[in-house]
Amino acid sequence: MATNHNITATGRKDEGKGASRRLRRSGQVPAIVYGGHQDPQSIQIEHNHLWLASQNEWFYSAILDMSVDGKVQKVLLRDMQRHPFKQQILHLDFLRVSENEALRAKVPLHFVNQEISPAGKSAGVVVTHELNEVEVSCLPKDLPEFIEVDLSALAVGDIMHLSQVKLPKGVTIPALAHGKEHDLAIVIAKHARVEAEETAAPTSAEVPAAKVTKPDAAPAAPKKK
Repeated sequence: MATNHNITATGRKDEGKGASRRLRRSGQVPAIVYGGHQDPQSIQIEHNHLWLASQNEWFYSAILDMSVDGKVQKVLLRDMQRHPFKQQILHLDFLRVSENEALRAKVPLHFVNQEISPAGKSAGVVVTHELNEVEVSCLPKDLPEFIEVDLSALAVGDIMHLSQVKLPKGVTIPALAHGKEHDLAIVIAKHARVEAEETAAPTSAEVPAAKVTKPDAAPAAPKKK
């Protein structure tokens, strides 16, 4: 079972851009909670607490226990708007989750044991992580905060695909149901490419004189008698 993560919020009635600006000036962040066969609810969350939570990976993938005016509901973060250059969160969208309904969420991939793998111990080999997260489907109780990918057997020339990831019980990757073209590579181990030196273009001095094209000379003016 994943660790419980708590977020405290307060319901709000004021709507519109002006009300949102006033909230931000007072240190609050406007947000909305929707889904779960209930009406959307506008809420506000204390910015400093929210900012600290947003520095953690779990904030973006785990189910959160959100208390709104004392009533706890389980939610997932669906969208977050940040200020373009300030350390400020502007708005958030949260989705209510139902214990008996499967949900889809993006989960981080944690790559382990790369340094002890044959590829990791080989000189001149580059191991690239093509994906850092994957969308999964499961019941809320089965949602992992991350999926561990063991690279201990990774050899030079190997390509690991989504279908090779060992998933927790009750978790599936919906993309794999749509055919082999959706079985994306997640890790590639290959020798570093040696870039060939580009051959310098020949200068006019190196071109045979017979092949150097010269502009037509202007016709000579007639001599005066």
